[in-house]
Amino acid sequence: MNIYQELKARGFIYQETDSAAIEKMLSTEKVVFYCGFDPTGNSLHVGHLLPVMAMKLLQKAGHIPTVLVGGATGAIGDPSGRSTARNMLTMETVAANVECLKKQLARFISLADGEANFVNNFDWLGKLNLLDFLRDIGSRFSVNRMMAQKSVESRMENGLSYLEFSYSLLQAYDFYFLNKNYNCRLEIGGQDQWGNMAAGTELIRRMYDEERVAHFMTIPLLMNPATGQKFGKSIGGASVWLDPERTSVFDYYQFWRNTDDAMVGELLKKFAINLPVEEAEALAHCGNINRAKEILAAEATAIAHGEEAARTAFNTAGSRFGFADPENRIPTSSRVAQIVQGEAELPVVAVPQAELAQGILVAKVLMLAGITKSNSDGRRLIQGGAVSLDGEKVTDVNAVISKISENGIVLKAGKKNFRRIKLG
Repeated sequence: MNIYQELKARGFIYQETDSAAIEKMLSTEKVVFYCGFDPTGNSLHVGHLLPVMAMKLLQKAGHIPTVLVGGATGAIGDPSGRSTARNMLTMETVAANVECLKKQLARFISLADGEANFVNNFDWLGKLNLLDFLRDIGSRFSVNRMMAQKSVESRMENGLSYLEFSYSLLQAYDFYFLNKNYNCRLEIGGQDQWGNMAAGTELIRRMYDEERVAHFMTIPLLMNPATGQKFGKSIGGASVWLDPERTSVFDYYQFWRNTDDAMVGELLKKFAINLPVEEAEALAHCGNINRAKEILAAEATAIAHGEEAARTAFNTAGSRFGFADPENRIPTSSRVAQIVQGEAELPVVAVPQAELAQGILVAKVLMLAGITKSNSDGRRLIQGGAVSLDGEKVTDVNAVISKISENGIVLKAGKKNFRRIKLG
């Protein structure tokens, strides 16, 4: 199958301008394409990864990704999918976030020998003259059509500032600028970006008197059927971050390992992209769903954090909970088959001496461990009988830890969240 057919088979294509034209272009030419990421935070999370995986596949097929980190659009905030305006960030914060996201995205997209472009739209949007922009660009947009965009229509009841209303024009200008200066002919992004992306192709067509055609395709939202939420949240509702300081590598691995059974096949096709589509489908029906989850977790962790980190997380989880296929009976081309299964240490939660002297709430330790988002979440987990220390269930929501042995204390939350508490 060609790259277009592979994207289709893996479920990466939801809507597109012209399927036949896009397939022909990707099959016969070396295409420059782009995807944008707004730096509204200093880390991406799992929910951002779908277009990143599609970019990796396209790059692997020989096409050239242009990774746009929106230093300008990030200062405004995309209204798509939001009921209220984002908190306004300072330009200094946005600039710092841009650098963080560039480093993260560079782990996924190869920069070798000019194989990709990394750009910041502040470099061109920040230089625009307002009057020229309104005359040259604003004159080519219909307000009636912009009002019909879902991102605008859904906000009319609660109010939409002109700042946010202008976002679509700026994203459209990004595509026009990249088309003109990088010969970028294809944009990809989430399905909620349809209106913004359509504005970009329309602007290119109008700027060139309909002589130049650009395309885009959207990627479907990934929903968790068990919760009805967008995919990318942990069981406790917290975001799963790519920054290991916010979500440890072990927790990242466990997020994939604990995914809902019904989603395994789809996730293997989308996030274990080093495996052929046919193998991903076969693993989901191999009769050992936990082995399929191990493979998914190891592959996804290796892509985000490297093979060594994935190997350590795999062994840490396996040594605590058991390995799903210790004899490697399930055939796979995954790197998991080459890992020597053995003992590994649990992730450590460090408790400061000063807090230990006063007695630190178990609920707070759960938060420090990244298992819950607040003390109240921790108390609810304790109340539900899901927390134990060294095998002894914690029943008091106000229980504290005031002493830690040299070997630490093993904290268990739920069935599969383990930490070793040590003095920090």
